[in-house]
Amino acid sequence: MTEEIIIAGFGGQGVLSMGKIMCYSGIVQGQEVTWMPSYGPEMRGGTANVTVIISDDRISSPIINEFDTAIILNQQSMDKFESMVKPGGTLIYDGNGITRHPERKDINIYRVPAAAEAAKMETTKTFNMIVLGGFLKIKPIVKMENVIAGLKKSLPERYHHMIPVNEKAVKRGTEIVEEVQILK
Repeated sequence: MTEEIIIAGFGGQGVLSMGKIMCYSGIVQGQEVTWMPSYGPEMRGGTANVTVIISDDRISSPIINEFDTAIILNQQSMDKFESMVKPGGTLIYDGNGITRHPERKDINIYRVPAAAEAAKMETTKTFNMIVLGGFLKIKPIVKMENVIAGLKKSLPERYHHMIPVNEKAVKRGTEIVEEVQILK
């Protein structure tokens, strides 16, 4: 199994940390991982993306031009990365702020209403964990117990009291992910 993923959105949405948590989770499972972030100098509010590869085999290069899965959290990222999903691949997005929804007919498309759900849960900082839960429902490449281990490794110890809230957010994401278009 090899999964090549791009996660893209605005700085401050937890794009990079979502990728880091995925990678730590893969490491705990004994998988090979790469984490390659890219962000502008303005960071919060600017665009940010991270390429994550999780594999059972050695990874030859972290640089890829097509992805098995794109997790899209803003319109600029939709415009840039929708075309880079491999035919038959998967695009997952949060519809908040998206004005042009995905248009491709050769990929699977899912929507996770994470921004609205995070507001309902009164924990807007768990937005990225809700999205991660939606992804893991569709592609369970890492186990939930390893996601928790990844959170412990990724979060500074002073924030470990937030791990139960984040775990709840991941589980909620698995419940609210919606099919938009599934290839038959």
